[in-house]
Amino acid sequence: MAVEAFEDLPGEAPFPGEEHLIAKAVEARRREFITARRCARMALRTFGYPDAPIHPGSRREPRWPDGMRGSITHCASYRAAAVARAADVDLLGIDAEPNGPLPEGVAESITVPDEADLLDRLASSHPDVHWGRLLFSATESVYKAWFPVTWRWLGFEDARVTIDPDAGTFTATLLVTDARADGGTPLTILPGRFAVDRGLS
Repeated sequence: MAVEAFEDLPGEAPFPGEEHLIAKAVEARRREFITARRCARMALRTFGYPDAPIHPGSRREPRWPDGMRGSITHCASYRAAAVARAADVDLLGIDAEPNGPLPEGVAESITVPDEADLLDRLASSHPDVHWGRLLFSATESVYKAWFPVTWRWLGFEDARVTIDPDAGTFTATLLVTDARADGGTPLTILPGRFAVDRGLS
């Protein structure tokens, strides 16, 4: 279940029990946090979970109820959360970014061999999409799916992403192997989907 929001509610207060998490945050950060957490609670509600604080784990990742997978994202003018039962979905990660160019020099730091050529080809065939930004977002979603089951860092250099622009899909081939903390099968390839709409990817 996914819930998204394109604007914040004026004057919305933090959910009880989460105030301390944003006590020192600037106003923009407070707004995105409050709205994204509200989206997450709305999504959990569809599975019968009562509204409750969503606290962060050791790496600031949201901690979900036992038996649930979830992911949260926020960027300019967009907040979203997705949740699913772990019995139904092995991994879950989402991310959103503005469909705009990456800052100077960032593309070189987030690509591995073959990805730079891929971005050049995609830019020629589908120039309306900023593929470097989409690659960044796809890799972020892979990390958000990876971390809760491995409890290990995954850098941009640790995954090679291929993108099918016509199917709206991507595939991340992991360049590291790691045992899963939950005892599941080690991860090697993670499939994903993407969309470019309303100035977002």
